[in-house]
Amino acid sequence: MSNYQHGDSSWFVRDRFGMFIHWGLYSVLARHEWIMTREKIAPQDYEKYQEFFDADKFDAAKWAHLAKEAGMKYVVFTAKHHEGFCMWNTKYTDYKAKRDYVKEITDAFRKEGLHIGLYYSLLDWHHPDFHVDDNHPLRDGDWAELNKNRNQSRYAEYMRNQVTELLTNYGKIDIMWFDYTYPRPTGKNANDWESEKLLAHVRSLQPDILIDDRLGLPGAGDFQSPEQYVPINGMFDDQGKSVVWEGCQTFSGSWGYYRDETTWKNEKQLISMLVDHVSRNGNLLMNVGPNARGQIDVRAQNALKAFHTWMDRNSDSIYNCGQAPAEFPEPDRCRYTYNAEKKRLYVHIMDYPVKFIHLPKLAGKVRFARLLGDHSEVLTSLPSAQHASMSPILPPDTLNLILPSLKPDDQVPVVELFLN
Repeated sequence: MSNYQHGDSSWFVRDRFGMFIHWGLYSVLARHEWIMTREKIAPQDYEKYQEFFDADKFDAAKWAHLAKEAGMKYVVFTAKHHEGFCMWNTKYTDYKAKRDYVKEITDAFRKEGLHIGLYYSLLDWHHPDFHVDDNHPLRDGDWAELNKNRNQSRYAEYMRNQVTELLTNYGKIDIMWFDYTYPRPTGKNANDWESEKLLAHVRSLQPDILIDDRLGLPGAGDFQSPEQYVPINGMFDDQGKSVVWEGCQTFSGSWGYYRDETTWKNEKQLISMLVDHVSRNGNLLMNVGPNARGQIDVRAQNALKAFHTWMDRNSDSIYNCGQAPAEFPEPDRCRYTYNAEKKRLYVHIMDYPVKFIHLPKLAGKVRFARLLGDHSEVLTSLPSAQHASMSPILPPDTLNLILPSLKPDDQVPVVELFLN
């Protein structure tokens, strides 16, 4: 067990669903947020795009409204990504946007009632003190020569100075999302970031803030951050206890705006992903990558609308919910979420069956069942000693849901069970 101080995660595990926003200079190139290193673009060549980052259509209030409509309860915005370009009016570099986007976004999302998070990259491929390593766009050069005049400790101080700005100039910040440590011999670890100093500094500025687990300090993070996959059974500590975690996911394959990408998830995949996270005690941080004009494009807006449609009818099965107690094994092709305060169990029907869903261990434990979408009753039955050709043979502790023939108009229908 670690002795690190931790922030207040009570709101976080209630809210369950947030918006990640990856927006920076890479949106001008529109070919992935790692484009600078993927195409080995030298910092002096990449700088020229700064002139052309002119977000004439940007409206923070629109973004905040879309997030709220989708049912999202918090936002994490990329103040600085690996390219080093800063999205606020920092005094420590001229490599920054013409407007203070951090201020506009934090103000707009806070006005909509969302919690505020900021992403800050530990990597910085532009900064002259950041040591060239195997992720750097200049990695094909002579590292010894390139790093001769670079001072990694001076860069770590630059990071602390910028984090000070972010945590003192924009009101209460609920999440600080650092990214990321890669402690291989040719990478960087907590010593390179001076993570202990950075962590203590963040805590001194905002004691209740939540910090992710990517500083390279085991036990220091307030939540774990699996990326682009869903842990099959949730996430646990060394003692087997469930931990706070948040999966970060994309609508397509990249985080930043990628004009020509085609691997966009469909509505059923998106809703299923949200359910999968919460049913395993996790949060979902769902990413949008706005374009260089400051617009959330039609594909992303359609994906957000899919969340809105489903959450408008079924959000009770997400907010303040988590994994069901082990005494309630999940039925076939379903996911449970559980609200301990209300004593409600939610059956998410991932693949709508013919007529029946059999709920193990729930006979005698449910006083009412209804479709969450419209609050209409779902009939139940208990196993009968007299089995006919039209009734299933079930264990005596199984409750049987008798479903309507027509699938409800939800990507993933939900049955709400009122437990005794």
